Amino acid sequence: MRMLDRYTLGEKTETGSYAFTEENIIRFATRYDPQRFHVDRQAARESLFGDLCASGWHTCAGWMTTFVAYWIAESKKIAREGHTPPKLGPAAGFKNLQWIRPVFADETVDYAVTLLSSRPMASRPGRILNTILCEGYVAGDPVVRFESSVLEFE
Repeated sequence: MRMLDRYTLGEKTETGSYAFTEENIIRFATRYDPQRFHVDRQAARESLFGDLCASGWHTCAGWMTTFVAYWIAESKKIAREGHTPPKLGPAAGFKNLQWIRPVFADETVDYAVTLLSSRPMASRPGRILNTILCEGYVAGDPVVRFESSVLEFE
């Protein structure tokens, strides 16, 4: 089975939610993006954001966390249906990353993926290049969006 056999081009699929707590925002930012508005609530209140907010990279990592959990469950579901799940490989890159608005402590982001295109790679027989739209929303309002190219193996 290929991704294109399972998903309709342009159809959004919800992948899960991730809660951005003060604790996990500070933990992530301390390690990967230690700017004051990500690691210190009081300093964040005095910043242009006005309160503690997640690193944009954290919102992207939240997307990946929910997608991997979704894909593991989806692969098991496809196998139970008697099919071989698509064999996804690594991402070949991303583009058009937008951090639309900050994600603040105690907000939950709902993530989704949309298959935009799928084509066999002429340069690599047996490989397919899928382009996906990755998005995150808080209460229906977009907060993060990017396109990713994901390899698939026949």
